[in-house]
Amino acid sequence: MKEFAYKLVQGIPSKDIPRDKRDIVNDLIALRIVTDSKIIKLKPKYRIGKVDVTKKGFGFLTPLGVKEKDYLIEAEHLNGAGRGDLVIAEKLFNKKGRPKAKVVYILEKAFSVSVVYLTFEYKNNKKIPVLRNIKTDLQTYVAEKKKTLKKLPEGAVFKVDNYTNKIIDVLGVLDDPWVDEKISLALYNKKEEFSKKAIAEAEAYGDYVEKEFYPNRVDLTDLSFCTIDPPTAKDHDDAIYFDKEKNELYVAIADVSEYVYLNGNIDKEAKERGFSIYFPHKSIPMLPRQLSENICSLKEQEDRLAFVFKIKLNNKNEVVKEELFEAIIKSKRKYSYDRVDEFLDGRFENTDETDNEILEWLMPLWEKVKKIRTKRLKTGLDFSSDEIKMTLNEQGLIEKIELEKETPSHKLIEDCMLLANKAAAKMIDFGIFRVHEKPSSNSIDELYESLTALGINIDVEEKDFVKVVRDIQKQAKMMGIEKEVDKLIIRSQQQARYDAKNIGHYALGFEKYTHFTSPIRRYSDLTLHRLLKSIIRNDKKQMEFILRNIEALVVKISELEREAMKVEWDFYDRKYARYAKEHLNEIYKGIIEDTEIPPIAKITEDLLLGARVFLKDKKKYNLFEKVDIEIVSSNIATAKIKGKVKQLELEE
Repeated sequence: MKEFAYKLVQGIPSKDIPRDKRDIVNDLIALRIVTDSKIIKLKPKYRIGKVDVTKKGFGFLTPLGVKEKDYLIEAEHLNGAGRGDLVIAEKLFNKKGRPKAKVVYILEKAFSVSVVYLTFEYKNNKKIPVLRNIKTDLQTYVAEKKKTLKKLPEGAVFKVDNYTNKIIDVLGVLDDPWVDEKISLALYNKKEEFSKKAIAEAEAYGDYVEKEFYPNRVDLTDLSFCTIDPPTAKDHDDAIYFDKEKNELYVAIADVSEYVYLNGNIDKEAKERGFSIYFPHKSIPMLPRQLSENICSLKEQEDRLAFVFKIKLNNKNEVVKEELFEAIIKSKRKYSYDRVDEFLDGRFENTDETDNEILEWLMPLWEKVKKIRTKRLKTGLDFSSDEIKMTLNEQGLIEKIELEKETPSHKLIEDCMLLANKAAAKMIDFGIFRVHEKPSSNSIDELYESLTALGINIDVEEKDFVKVVRDIQKQAKMMGIEKEVDKLIIRSQQQARYDAKNIGHYALGFEKYTHFTSPIRRYSDLTLHRLLKSIIRNDKKQMEFILRNIEALVVKISELEREAMKVEWDFYDRKYARYAKEHLNEIYKGIIEDTEIPPIAKITEDLLLGARVFLKDKKKYNLFEKVDIEIVSSNIATAKIKGKVKQLELEE
């Protein structure tokens, strides 16, 4: 809906109005909120935006598509709008003070669905069914008879339509650990299943590529490409090959746009998903598995369609030429990061003829990439990026938790992909960029204040923030808090997003940057592929069609990216909560990550490694202070763990 709202602000041709939005447009025309002409556009006295409602009952409107201050909305002018709702508001005449507005139309509720669970409580010695919101634990109303609810088991979980208050799906029961993924997906209205039409469309492409059908593609099947991914990966977006004689790097990316047609059944669903979601035990793909794990995936020893950048380097490892073309490749080997790390570390046990062929170019490429990376990091930021890797057992409970460290193989692939992404960005002046803005002066001031309290000296006279960060990281490493300080610096940064206009990528230190290398799992990359194809084919009609609504699309994709991340985080929190429930009153080592009241600590050991604990203590703690935490309670429904700092008795 936000994408459509953005179009209303900019103006949308009446012929381009989607069928499912025609009733809304008719309402807005009848209310004289939009123009009634060939171009449907919001009238000047109205603003579209999201509402934020304060505890005191009044709200603020953040306008969409225009750079203005927030509008104050008095409680009597909210007209049923709640926090996060997307609304149309009318500007009110106000000579002095903050600009005001009143809500005249609710385009979309912040949450079209909610997840509730059933519990039984006693009132006047009677056992009554009560439904509670799984996020807030507050009692909620559902249009269902009490007699029906009484027959259901305690802990039953439902998905509810917030417009009608009716139950639309039964997800399971809280006692079942496998209900967690259903809850996490439902909270953000995500789904795993694809429509029958999308599945049928995907299956129609079959399982293999016939080279003879693509005579105009460059045949690269004789080159020893390889993929490098996590050992559990089933979707292989990218493969690399390096011609050491010609000093040319080939970055081959799955040619998804060849199979996913614009506005086709698969495309419509992919656009609504935006991104693949990754749980420890499975993925929720953006594309049907018949594509993402089959015909699109760059499988070992299988001919596959690819969109390829050939990047020529000179003796100084500088890019001197970049070519983009459609090709057919055959990956000769599917490597895991661990296996490639063995090679880069000089361990070549159990290699065969194919390995040796790949190693002939892989090792020289690694030497080049190290130099390219060193040069890149002179102008860009670099952070420690250890991630929590969770393994589940057959019951859906935590079996193992470990830190997944960034290794040389990760760095090799990352910098090859960065070269391809930069090359793609150079080809467009307007379209879809990955942008990152410089942190605000207020954020930097707050960061410096927090770091100074930790005993880190900061050169406030130095204007180059990248140099300041390097010095901060050097001091943090000496103090043994490098990873914690990196997280603090990252928190001070603005969030990277997608934009139709290029404003550069501050963190990477790139003047132009985009996402080209993951079209199987990111709709942004798929959109870029279509745009680049229209450029190399000189198809101006296709280009104009893609760019027509690109500004609205990039806003939508940025939001979907954040939602996908929230789904993954919520799932992890639910698994931690289940484990904590079985280990009440036990003590774990932790570190203070948020000093506000109530403080939040993160556990640093055992199977709760990475879990957040909300402390019941009212004491003020220091940032990154190491503490011993006693688990006091764990709510499986809300996925919140509560604890208290345990003062261990000193031995005499």
